[in-house]
Amino acid sequence: MAFSPATNLGPATGLSCRECGHVRELGPFYACEECFGPLEISYDFGTVTRADIEAGPRNIWRYRGLLPVPENVAETPNTEPGLTRLVRADQLAEELGLQRLWVKDDSGNPTHSFKDRVVAVALAAARELGFKVLACPSTGNLANAVAAAAARAGIRSAVFVPSNLESQKIITTAVYGGTFVTVDGNYDDVNRLASEIAGEQEDWAFVNVNVRPYYAEGSKTLGYEIAEQLGWRLPDQIVVPVASGSQLTKIDKAFQELIKLGLVEDRPYRVFGAQAAGCDPVATAFKNGWDVFKPVKPDTIAKSLAIGNPADGTYVLDVVRRTGGAVEDVTDEQVVEGIRLLARTEGIFGETAGGVTVGVLRKLVENGRLDPAAETVIINSGDGLKTLDAVAPVVAPTANIAPSLEAFRAAGIA
Repeated sequence: MAFSPATNLGPATGLSCRECGHVRELGPFYACEECFGPLEISYDFGTVTRADIEAGPRNIWRYRGLLPVPENVAETPNTEPGLTRLVRADQLAEELGLQRLWVKDDSGNPTHSFKDRVVAVALAAARELGFKVLACPSTGNLANAVAAAAARAGIRSAVFVPSNLESQKIITTAVYGGTFVTVDGNYDDVNRLASEIAGEQEDWAFVNVNVRPYYAEGSKTLGYEIAEQLGWRLPDQIVVPVASGSQLTKIDKAFQELIKLGLVEDRPYRVFGAQAAGCDPVATAFKNGWDVFKPVKPDTIAKSLAIGNPADGTYVLDVVRRTGGAVEDVTDEQVVEGIRLLARTEGIFGETAGGVTVGVLRKLVENGRLDPAAETVIINSGDGLKTLDAVAPVVAPTANIAPSLEAFRAAGIA
């Protein structure tokens, strides 16, 4: 099909290769024509002020001047994600021996995960580029977000997920009524299939394949919000779950952009990555001092992080080493402990990715890599209602009693 020229993508000026620096025009491209490296958005931001941002909508479109989206993006039907709460986690901090800790709780987005952010940006760019169908391969949360965003926008969706996905995420994708396909294989198998389909279905925008450069920029809004919610300053340390690695690298990109624009003070910060031991290619590479990671076959309850060949894995290594951070992993048992700890101390029920992040936070404190005196932010990227199976075997009612005061007394609850 013939794509309409991308003439209205705000401050975006082109696509540049992260490897060789080659620049090409905006369009539905994701790999460099010179070296096959990944492409990302180049910008000419002009003047952006705190006042401009603060006067904007109470969602990610307050940052539209920093994203590859049309100026009128907020006026088109969309799920309006973002501006989720930043929770001061004093009780969790005390439990772990930290002085000041915050939880960026992205479970408050429309489909209860941070994926609503990236999908909203991908959808805006895809429509400008002339695509007719919004599609994705997914480990679950992205499937929810794509199906919902397409329904809201009045266009067709087509999502593909591993057939062993959590039942909660299957139901919360199918309910939106789009094309929904389960695939016998892991996420990397599904992703390969999606890449092949994208080559045939030219009017399908696979948000994390053929329009990935635009999609990935949505994660920057997490970094923007954290800085704004902290009073326009950067945290000393941040712990981010790693699946493809894009969330971590784009939060770092957001911090760097805010510094260059003069919106925050230029000061050091450290970035840490969190993986599950059953899918830890980046953590393994970091610990061994490798410049590149070795793909693995995922085997973990943290299915939203179960990407054995993460697209941005090498760039995660670059970021954490540049900032003095690290990448750590935790077992499935520690993931469940992390979920329960966050719920018990702060009343936040995170999905398994949140359990990974809390578990890694605890481990980083224990092994001395993370400074307990420094202000720290962690990301809870999704709602625990999406991954009930992870905690179902270890939580239960305190007691089951007859409806009488005598039974209450006998149970010894008081």
